[in-house]
Amino acid sequence: MTNRTDREFPLENCIYDTRCPGLPEPYRGKVRDVYPLNDKTLGIVVTDRISAFDHIMGEAIPFKGQILNLLSKFQFEAVADIIPTHMIEVPHNNVTIARRCDPIPIEVVVRGYLTGHAWREYKSGKRMLCGASMPTGMKEHQAFPKPILTPATKAEEGHDEDISPAEILEKGIVEENLWQQIEQKAFELFERGSEIADRQGLILVDTKYEFGLWNGELTLIDEVHTSDSSRYFYKNGYKRRLENDEQQKQLSKEFLREWLMEKGFSGKEGQQVPTLPDSFRWSVYNRYKELFEVLTGNIFEPEEITEFNETLEKILKRYQ
Repeated sequence: MTNRTDREFPLENCIYDTRCPGLPEPYRGKVRDVYPLNDKTLGIVVTDRISAFDHIMGEAIPFKGQILNLLSKFQFEAVADIIPTHMIEVPHNNVTIARRCDPIPIEVVVRGYLTGHAWREYKSGKRMLCGASMPTGMKEHQAFPKPILTPATKAEEGHDEDISPAEILEKGIVEENLWQQIEQKAFELFERGSEIADRQGLILVDTKYEFGLWNGELTLIDEVHTSDSSRYFYKNGYKRRLENDEQQKQLSKEFLREWLMEKGFSGKEGQQVPTLPDSFRWSVYNRYKELFEVLTGNIFEPEEITEFNETLEKILKRYQ
């Protein structure tokens, strides 16, 4: 740890790509590099990459990986009585050692409020989303009578696609008993995440969960209730803003999407991904840091990164 101020850390020390010559090539997701260590264990490196509109930005966000990884650790521990999680331990701020589960190819999104994708569908006239009914007469950011579950298929490339539970069962993607368990656990997790947020003056608006099977047992994988997987509103002033048809004050990646759209980028073919200025990269970091500190009640202390690939290789080889 160090006492230097955040801005004194060089931006070029961000972790964008990782390399471990003594290990198999990792699976590289939008944010995580996943190294298979053995038949039962994965080494998951949470990098500083950031994505929006299914595109990875060319510039990284300082310490974003550390914040996400530590926030996931906090939240995994907070839900461990509801469902087993893949987390074994966190030997470094950027690294999680996890159980090598068989992933279920469905993203399970729970929505408590008519916001984001749900609002865009609603505004277009739809009153059903992934088989879930949305009442008439609602306004943007209003709470649903009770949370709804809106699954999506996990695409290897391109956009995930909405899918209803009935279609999941019809296509045989998940068998019925397991799907019922997934639905039950998703709503329990959302309730717990909402309780944690509420205690800290926030509203958990919507979030996504990913599940896998570990020795046949349903297990929570990937991340949980983080700023990459979830949308949060500030509770203070929520009702006033709703009544006045004002935009909600939120902690999420939505501000990045808004900034990109202002620059003419929304992920459509032929559009150029804008360069993120250094000042904006630090502002993104501050948003992530704020959510971590509000949710956990802890101060985020960045761990300085030097020769990360060498450090990573030493860490991961201990678990082979």
